[in-house]
Amino acid sequence: MDATGLKDFSRTKLIADVKAVVDDAEAYLAASVGQTGETYAAARMNLERTLEATRARISDTHRELVEKTRTATRVTDSYVHERPWTSIAVGVGAGLLLGLLMARR
Repeated sequence: MDATGLKDFSRTKLIADVKAVVDDAEAYLAASVGQTGETYAAARMNLERTLEATRARISDTHRELVEKTRTATRVTDSYVHERPWTSIAVGVGAGLLLGLLMARR
């Protein structure tokens, strides 16, 4: 699996985790209305478990995103310092292209 596939998988997994928290929260609320005992306790435990897993997943995703951003920043900084004129030319070219595209509207 390449980096893009891994990123899509992580995003999909995170979305699924958040949906699971919402589903469990709804079940918890439904079970808590006029209920006590085992049904209420089971719904609460399930919600707590899912919430903790989602928090961990969000924390891992955040940590991964910060590390990837730092790596990209270091690589970009290194490239610009090693090839300043190439970097300037790319910036001017991108600006020119963007200007032309915006002027067509």
